[in-house]
Amino acid sequence: MIKKVEMEFDGKILSLETGRVAREAGGAVIVRLGDTMVLATATASELPKESVDFFPLTVDFEEKLYAAGKIPGGFFKREGRPTEKAILTSRLVDRPIRPLFPENFRNEVQIVVTPLSVDQENAPDVLGMIGASTALTISEIPFMGPAGAARVGLVEGKLILNPSSEQMEKSELDIVVAGTKDAVMMVEAGADEVSEEKILEAIELAHRRIKDIIKLQEELAKLAGKPKMQVKLYEPNPDIEKYVKDFASKRIAGALEITDKDKQSDELKKIEQDTIESIKDEKLAALVKERRFDVKAVIKSIEKKIVRDMILNKNVRPDGRKLDEIRPITCEVGLLPRAHGSAIFTRGTTQAMTVATLGSVGEEQRIEGLEPEESKKRYMHHYNFPSYSVGEVRPLRGPGRREIGHGALAERALLPVLPTEDKFPYTIRLVSEILMSNGSTSMAATCGSTLALMDAGIPITSPVSGIAMGLIKEGDKVAILSDIQGIEDFLGDMDFKVAGTSKGITAIQMDIKIKGISIEIMTKALEKADQGRAFILKKMQESIASPRKELSQFAPRVITLSVPVDKIGMVIGPGGKNIKRIIEETGVQVDIEDDGRVFITGADAEGAKEAQRIIEAMTAEAKVGEVYTGKVTRIMNFGAFVEILPGKEGLVHISQLADRRVAKVEDVVKVGDTIKVKVVEIDDMGRVNLSKKAAESK
Repeated sequence: MIKKVEMEFDGKILSLETGRVAREAGGAVIVRLGDTMVLATATASELPKESVDFFPLTVDFEEKLYAAGKIPGGFFKREGRPTEKAILTSRLVDRPIRPLFPENFRNEVQIVVTPLSVDQENAPDVLGMIGASTALTISEIPFMGPAGAARVGLVEGKLILNPSSEQMEKSELDIVVAGTKDAVMMVEAGADEVSEEKILEAIELAHRRIKDIIKLQEELAKLAGKPKMQVKLYEPNPDIEKYVKDFASKRIAGALEITDKDKQSDELKKIEQDTIESIKDEKLAALVKERRFDVKAVIKSIEKKIVRDMILNKNVRPDGRKLDEIRPITCEVGLLPRAHGSAIFTRGTTQAMTVATLGSVGEEQRIEGLEPEESKKRYMHHYNFPSYSVGEVRPLRGPGRREIGHGALAERALLPVLPTEDKFPYTIRLVSEILMSNGSTSMAATCGSTLALMDAGIPITSPVSGIAMGLIKEGDKVAILSDIQGIEDFLGDMDFKVAGTSKGITAIQMDIKIKGISIEIMTKALEKADQGRAFILKKMQESIASPRKELSQFAPRVITLSVPVDKIGMVIGPGGKNIKRIIEETGVQVDIEDDGRVFITGADAEGAKEAQRIIEAMTAEAKVGEVYTGKVTRIMNFGAFVEILPGKEGLVHISQLADRRVAKVEDVVKVGDTIKVKVVEIDDMGRVNLSKKAAESK
């Protein structure tokens, strides 16, 4: 039976419906706002997954182009691997719901979000987040929700809840907030140097709307909710747990006092091995052999308790730093001689190398998605996390979801400070290689990218720095950590990344591992983040304070010009004949936009100038009084036709061939002759009349 609830949502109707489709799923909901409809399903396995030490949750955002009335391109004409947008939306759905499952829940759970209809006014990502929570809430799956989500924009100083696509094009802020009715769970934001105060105001506004959305989910749950399944939560074997605690607790505490990451890691591995080898009881040894992951789990739980106690009660961090202290920072630029720009940013034992590459406008990325038209990106940021960065061995399989997400965060952080295309007509690609990892690699990539941009001579408006903040919370005790390292991220309650300039914030990504945090904690975290970013920025500017005045000698040079729109076809020529000839003759890349802008890109400055001369000549208009050197193309009884500009002919009447009477045109000129002529008239029909006599007159 179909059950449906709805509410007013900023002048529109938001509806949640279940019972119409996908009834075999654990929970299935169609979320509708305007003409955008999203199907969200949640399904769980009946039994827990054995021998895993994590919650096996999978979230997939299935982009279907039929939702926008489009047929996929390519040979197969069907959707292939997920787009970057789909992957980022999957992460957006995943992050706020993951902490809301019971601790040690090991049953596999799959969330599938499918846009069914997209109206270009109401984005499907936030609806997908709402749908996933609702599907879980009405299903038999244990879930400590519901959770809601909302987007806020900032147009002309005014915060706008659930902004339209048109409003978002003008917005200085794109912030998505998710949370429960009691607290905020996740924040994802891109901003144009917006203040901390305005960011907090937007979060509070979004959270008020989230509470309304949660009430709507609870209303549907009363109508269609299923009883929750009884599940077996993972627990280590009590005999193994007791033995490990008795044998290893003191040694683990000693290992955690080692401030060197590698030595500490080696000692913890040795403790695990020694614990297993020390077991003399045959029955317990057999049990450990069967459930070795229990030993690791108990050691991690001891480690977590000790680290959190050290921070909360002694204000001591695993590496000996104060709570707001930043790790030692070193910055280097210009390391790669052939790269257009390069930098290495090292903070503690986290290290990122970013390389900047400049290309022609034609090398921008073309993206096919749910938008009505193919979109383009002239700035791309790619993030790579090789296994050697953490001393591990694993096959290289291309970027995963985490790498795509971190790259997108760094890209968003730097986008507001990049020059516009009219001021800097290049495609820009940044690649961040994580060389060492011990927490906050995405913010290291952001800092390294700023340095690489300046080293490349790209005229950014302001340098950007980034920091990751952490949180340890037990009851009323709260410790906010600046520049968290790996162990603090893994054992802590929050990963709060903030990037920005000295003027304001450009990007935020916040994830919570507990049931949310208050606005007060967020305010304190943003204050500490602002101080940390300023410190990091100062260190960065000691290596390079501003963009270099000149581009690398190996970077391509771009000449920009504009031609009349009606002359674009002439430049291109039939079947691209003319433009191909220009490229072959000069060795440059020529890109022509629909508005008549022409971008000539080449490593050879002379070749670029020659291409410019050819195009300007092809599109030039004849002017009365100007003298041209042209070639005779045709001869008639009444005169000769002369090509004075590419594709542009004029007539020299027989009376204008010489300052004497000419009986026959061929007596003065013949086809193929190059002569000087003067434009004496352009009539109403656009016909050009020339004079050889006037051109030669003193």
